[in-house]
Amino acid sequence: MKAKAGSAGIPATPVDGSRRKHPFTRSKPIPAVEPKPHPGKHPPLSPSKLVRENAALRRALEESDALLHKSAGLYDFAPVGFLTLNERGGIVESNQMTATLLGVERSRLHRRSLLPLVAAQSRQAVRDFLKRVFAGTDREFCKIVLASTAGPIRWVGLHGSLESVPEGSAKRCWVAVSNLTDLRRANDELRASETRYRRLFEAAHDGVLLLDPATRRITDANPFMTRLLGYTREELIGKELYEIGLLHDEAASQEMFRKLQRKHAVRYEDLPLADEDGRLHEVEVVANLYEEGGRPVIQCNIRDITQRKQTEELLRRNEALLASLVEEAPVGMYVVNSRFQLVQANPPACAAFQSVTPLIGRDFGEILRAVWPPRVAEQLANRFRQTLRTGEFFQSPSFAAKRQDSGIRESYEWQIQQVPLPDGKPGLVCFFNDVTERNRLEVAARKVAVLAAANAKLEAEVTRRKAVERSLTQSRQQQARLLVEAHGLHGQLRHLSRSVLRAQEEERRLISRELHDVIGQLLTGINLRLGNLGSQANVSPLELQQSIAATQELVARSVETVHQFARELRPSVLDDLGLVPALHTYMKSFAARTGIRTRLTACKEADLLSVMHRTVLFRVAQEALTNVARHAEATSVEVRLQLEPGGFRLRVIDDGRSFLVERVLQATRGQRLGLLGMRERLEMVGGRLDIESTPGSGTTIGAHIPIPDSSNAKT
Repeated sequence: MKAKAGSAGIPATPVDGSRRKHPFTRSKPIPAVEPKPHPGKHPPLSPSKLVRENAALRRALEESDALLHKSAGLYDFAPVGFLTLNERGGIVESNQMTATLLGVERSRLHRRSLLPLVAAQSRQAVRDFLKRVFAGTDREFCKIVLASTAGPIRWVGLHGSLESVPEGSAKRCWVAVSNLTDLRRANDELRASETRYRRLFEAAHDGVLLLDPATRRITDANPFMTRLLGYTREELIGKELYEIGLLHDEAASQEMFRKLQRKHAVRYEDLPLADEDGRLHEVEVVANLYEEGGRPVIQCNIRDITQRKQTEELLRRNEALLASLVEEAPVGMYVVNSRFQLVQANPPACAAFQSVTPLIGRDFGEILRAVWPPRVAEQLANRFRQTLRTGEFFQSPSFAAKRQDSGIRESYEWQIQQVPLPDGKPGLVCFFNDVTERNRLEVAARKVAVLAAANAKLEAEVTRRKAVERSLTQSRQQQARLLVEAHGLHGQLRHLSRSVLRAQEEERRLISRELHDVIGQLLTGINLRLGNLGSQANVSPLELQQSIAATQELVARSVETVHQFARELRPSVLDDLGLVPALHTYMKSFAARTGIRTRLTACKEADLLSVMHRTVLFRVAQEALTNVARHAEATSVEVRLQLEPGGFRLRVIDDGRSFLVERVLQATRGQRLGLLGMRERLEMVGGRLDIESTPGSGTTIGAHIPIPDSSNAKT
């Protein structure tokens, strides 16, 4: 087959239009073979045979030339770049893909050095690569970055080998150039995806187990699972699910795996799971079968629902208790749901609505219209709807009207309030009491009392007048004395008010200064770093990651500072965990801040106190420790909280300097708010403050509060 120049996509000249010799083209045309006489003893060939051999030789040369043109086309349009380089890195030949990768026109690559086209950090790697190739090492490889003034970084790989040239000719090497940018980007994205998955796996708030479907054994477990069971990750790996107590036995485990093979997902709502200490947890298990990297993997998500089950059980008990209370209440009681339907009524309420049938499940507005006149029924319905809408508690001391169904005038005391019903929606509970007969008896009793009171009033008037004269004289004397005391107390009150205002202003000034000096600086630093990140468009991933990490550290410090302010103003552990943990946390930070050794002794009954009593004791201890740090020059302090007959006693004992209690109290009266604030807080809950200070023995601040009523213990 003949291949003509310009056909089949093979150019007659190089793509760039130059007349350079292509490495796969002939330099001279193929001459025709002329028959010549054959010297020697063999007879010459006949002319016809020479013609045939000449024609065959021409066809072979033409086919060889066509193959050379095809090779030239493959070289020019190959998807991989090809270069021919000399020992100095000069470009002798290149194809079109090389020009595209280097970002230079192909015609401008000839006799140009490769090194300026490479990024500065990769040029030494290119020099070493060329040394190895021209030293005779076969199939050398290096990975480099191309020079670029704008745009993303471009990575390429160089595969080189020494070219065979005639002896005495200059050495050259072949270099294949492959684009590695997409591969590197894909590897970076894969590593980022693996990092995100690992972080999710490690930080999940549910237990996660990975299993091998072939062996049914655990291959990985996240930290939440190890904390839930009390086992280490190494102890869990290699075990089957039934071996850690998740399923009953091996047969149950096999059955679960068979379901996974069929459905690819299995869910268990309620399974018992025992930890290392034997404590049972009720868990919810969701298992999924999927492929990861071409291999099947089973993932089990395990959620601890013990608390939820306990809450549901408590809810059921509360519902039963509510039903029991409704039935056994000594007064009339009924419940209206969010759809304004009567859903529950006790026997007294059913007796009051006996003329209405059916009763339960009926619209409450219809029930009211059946019992009371239209105007009264409308007023009552509006009152119920307002409480249902706003949650406003309503109590009526007395209500009297003539019933629509019986025609009898009746009187009631009643109240309504909004409560959450078992369906989670708000409802109404109404308590009422029929006081018709009681009101009638009260009217009669009031008439008798009026007559008796009139007689007694006349008798008492004379006695009263005499007593008034005596008391008037006494009251004038007492009034003068009280006036003097009132003037003194008024002055003390004004002085105390000014001290409180000064203390508030000082506290605000300190908080303002801390916010300006600490949080303001941190937020300014964050703003500057974010501005730098926005202006540095060409920053490297490593520098970007370092800048983000530094910014995150500033954000974390800001959050910690805000948390510290919140703890100083109101420790959340006091509300969440109780008095004893709050004292322990505060004393730990106090010791770290002041260097004074601390010790806490507390009874467990202290956490049964109400929120107000716990707050008072905590603030007394806090103020006492503050005074120790400021004035006592102590090396150790002990806080004791004990249950005594009649109440709780808190004592703060230090080994510092003593003082004369009465003199200090008189000297600081109305000036320092520490001792006065402790005394006021204790008197607010019916307690008292005791101070003992002995030379050489330190000072003891004692606070005693009575045991509160059990009905208010947790309010």
